[in-house]
Amino acid sequence: MSAHKEIMTAKELAAYLNIHTLTVQRYAREGKIPAFKIGTDWRFHRKYLERWIRDKSSCNLRGKEAKKYILEKG
Repeated sequence: MSAHKEIMTAKELAAYLNIHTLTVQRYAREGKIPAFKIGTDWRFHRKYLERWIRDKSSCNLRGKEAKKYILEKG
């Protein structure tokens, strides 16, 4: 897979995220991951995926920070 490839298939994205292809397809179908269809095949735009990953990472950090705050304040 090219490092600069803008549009990825489900198989390419699965390899990139190190998850199963069926999981990628399920996330796309459920609207959990940014995706679009060409015919019956899902496609994924790198720019939107990178934003999605950043958003998910920052949500996890905020959640951990909130939990830490709650535990400290008791």
